[in-house]
Amino acid sequence: MLEDFLERTEFTDYNDFFKNYKIKVPENFNFGYDVVDVLAQRTPDATAFIWCNDNNEEVRMTFGELKERTDKAAAYFRSIGIKRGDFVMLILQRRYEFWISIVALHKIGAAVIPATHMLTKEDIVFRCNAAFIKAVVAVDHRDLFTYIEDAQKECPSLKTLVAVPPFGIDKGMSAEFKAKHPTWLDFTEGYMNVSDAALSEFHALKREDISKNDDILLAYFTSGTTSHPKLVSHNFLYPLGHIVTASYWQQVQKGGLHLTVADTGWGKAVWGKLYGQWIAECSVFIYDYHDKFKPIDLIKQIEKHHITSFCAPPTIYRFLIQEDLTQYDFSSCLHWSTAGEPLSEEVFNKWKEITGKEIREGFGQTETTLSLFNYGNERIKPGSLGKPAPYYNVTLIDEEGNEVEDGEVGEIVVDMSNGNFPGLFMEYFGDEAKTKSVMHDGYYHTSDNAWRDEDGYFWFTGRNDDVIKCSGYRIGTFEVESVLMQHPAVVECAVTAAPDPVRGQVVKATIILAKGYEPSDELVKDIQNFVKKTTAPYKYPRIVEFRDSLPKTISGKIMRKDIK
Repeated sequence: MLEDFLERTEFTDYNDFFKNYKIKVPENFNFGYDVVDVLAQRTPDATAFIWCNDNNEEVRMTFGELKERTDKAAAYFRSIGIKRGDFVMLILQRRYEFWISIVALHKIGAAVIPATHMLTKEDIVFRCNAAFIKAVVAVDHRDLFTYIEDAQKECPSLKTLVAVPPFGIDKGMSAEFKAKHPTWLDFTEGYMNVSDAALSEFHALKREDISKNDDILLAYFTSGTTSHPKLVSHNFLYPLGHIVTASYWQQVQKGGLHLTVADTGWGKAVWGKLYGQWIAECSVFIYDYHDKFKPIDLIKQIEKHHITSFCAPPTIYRFLIQEDLTQYDFSSCLHWSTAGEPLSEEVFNKWKEITGKEIREGFGQTETTLSLFNYGNERIKPGSLGKPAPYYNVTLIDEEGNEVEDGEVGEIVVDMSNGNFPGLFMEYFGDEAKTKSVMHDGYYHTSDNAWRDEDGYFWFTGRNDDVIKCSGYRIGTFEVESVLMQHPAVVECAVTAAPDPVRGQVVKATIILAKGYEPSDELVKDIQNFVKKTTAPYKYPRIVEFRDSLPKTISGKIMRKDIK
């Protein structure tokens, strides 16, 4: 299928790839019809996804079956009042109904907002009113339904609530649930028993009446540190931007099986569990765990299901290198990649030592697709983000907007001289001022900082707001974390600023210890001296705190602002 959307699919090296990679943009592209339905026609028995949970339940769905189910779900959504342009929030964790729902909503031109199950009532109220959300499809998870019901009273646009069970295959909601939550519709019951009349009405829709390329396909609320979350909106061409993500960074294989570790409420899910993988005709693997998550369980799934490519945040790799991996056979997995936060050189080297495989790092944002990455079999420089992806004319600028020289730190920006392209966001929905704050002077401003070496590789240094100012020095949090991760006692860490009456701010390190180490004053001094000897002494952490865990988002990113 790659040939349907690319002028060329094979390239001699990175330079050839960056210069000559070209997307054949259809006049009216819809992922539901032009990918899912086409694959259902060409290879109906090919596996679209394998889903399993820790309750010994498993679903293997072919593209032929997926087309049938998404058609029914599309007809069902239309029958309950959802139409082109309506915003629908999906809070489905890792339930397989997410894949059915999102493709079905694409097929009727609705705009999808995936969200986390961790939202509170206040979070839901803000999101529904900011985006005029019309319907919520959610999995029954603890107090989530109560939060949604309470929020609905303050959300005039929210008309429809649709429920999905946390366990079971093609199982509707229980009688007990329906009695307790009478306003909720049953998704499984509704779409699997959709009427012939509703299905006929759906099939009678004309493609030009369903969606256009510049309609909103997908949107994510992304949190800022000083304001309400922004709603990042992407158009119907967004899936085409993830061809690079899947085929040239994750290196998924036609007929292979790919696992990306991500909850569906995070943008990484569509980076690694949907668009680019299916365009490459690679199946996706979904592991829906309910007990406490243990990274080693992923290796067990790779061994059991013969997964061929894997992508996870660096946090996962950091914990895996602490395990005895010699008892598992995961040789089926040929390609390993990571994103979400910087990968330290120490973890890269340790993983290669243990497995013989290199981890290919990539960089992007909710606003983008893959922007910087390590291409193909080109040389990897451990700790580097790699080089720009096609269409992303990335450069670095200083605070005055001037391009910086190699070796100097600058803000990562994307040159917009050639206009927008598949993968880059449209706008922050309903907020022109915030959109203009990042789209100006011919650039998209990422607010991330890096430096570029003489070979064109980019090296992340931190967010604009992740700089610690100590006694006049500017200290990047990531550069200190990278040094700390080289100490044998440190399995994970977060560096933050702590207020200081003399220096303004000082470096604080919050650390999870490796097996065999216990907190002590002597260990604190050893870690501090290690940092002083390994990097500029002024960067050493004056405060060291040991913890059993670090606060994280659903994507595995460390929430530094929550560390006190």
